[in-house]
Amino acid sequence: MVMGLPRFGRPKNADELSSNLFVANCGQAVGISDNDIVSVFCKFGELNGVYAADDSGTRVIVSYSEVSSAQSALMALHGKPCPQLGGRSLYIRYSVLQPNPQDQVKDLVSVSMTALDLNIPGLYLVHDFVSAKEEEELLQAVDSRPWNCLAKRRVQHYGYEFCYDIRNVNTKRCLGELPSFLSPILERISSCPTFKNVDPDSIVLDQLTVNEYPPGVGLSPHIDTHSAFEDLIFSLSLAGPCIMEFRRYEDGDWRPRVASSTVTKVESPEDGSNCIKRAIYLPPRSLLLLSGEARYAWHHYIPHHKIDKVNGRVIRRASRRVSFTIRKGAIGMPLPRLSIGCTIAAQRNRPSSRLFWTAKRYLR
Repeated sequence: MVMGLPRFGRPKNADELSSNLFVANCGQAVGISDNDIVSVFCKFGELNGVYAADDSGTRVIVSYSEVSSAQSALMALHGKPCPQLGGRSLYIRYSVLQPNPQDQVKDLVSVSMTALDLNIPGLYLVHDFVSAKEEEELLQAVDSRPWNCLAKRRVQHYGYEFCYDIRNVNTKRCLGELPSFLSPILERISSCPTFKNVDPDSIVLDQLTVNEYPPGVGLSPHIDTHSAFEDLIFSLSLAGPCIMEFRRYEDGDWRPRVASSTVTKVESPEDGSNCIKRAIYLPPRSLLLLSGEARYAWHHYIPHHKIDKVNGRVIRRASRRVSFTIRKGAIGMPLPRLSIGCTIAAQRNRPSSRLFWTAKRYLR
């Protein structure tokens, strides 16, 4: 059975063997059915499938489970009349599966494994903040409740609804108290030693957004709306890992005095402005906190990849990643703790938008 159109190409080396064969002068356009192709090639070993090599109808890819099977078929059939196919001669060579462009990862930024290595003030990362059993229970809890479907992901809102069209909290609609399954997480946050330097009075959280990301779906660069939420943004990763990148545009007053190996200076393809990029690996069950400079001065971003490259290691994303984003809504309140003057440089909902910051000081 001819299936799909995976990407195949010539091996880089002429003597490279493969379990896949490119077969020319074979296909429905020359009167050879799918069943005929399978009946000829299955004699040499177990088949993974037969694929159309292109849209011509005269070339196919025959994929075997073993390289030895492909080698036997090539030696027996290449350039020779095949009685089962009406005496037609087949022209065969090895072929290799090419990576999908969506799966190719640009290794542009070194990926930090800890917040200390990342060196962004106000950013904290706690590994194994919940156990595997707690992770499973949290996923079961949200899966038992209705999801709202966005274009590429599913969401749930608790406490207050975040309206994506206006990028703000709907102050007219309180959804009630936060769900009971979140209570142990909130208690652990308030007593976590990693956050000992965080003002305990500020850890009063009343809004939860649950996001479910399928493979290949991420987030565009953004800063959580400062008029909608107060200083602390917590994010709990469940079910799957990802890389989170951070970008700070050099127009602002907060600049690193010394560049480190985890920093890459890049040029924006849209407006030519320079920015600093850093990245951190978020494993399942880890808790991220963005506060202060990390919260207000750095755009955060999850690349739209199915595969992440972490310091030479290729990590495939899971079938889903679920995040709990926990915040305090700044409802009817001025922004505390930070005096910020900002100018919107472009449309707020575009990745090229930047905020120009004058971060005067923390107010106590």
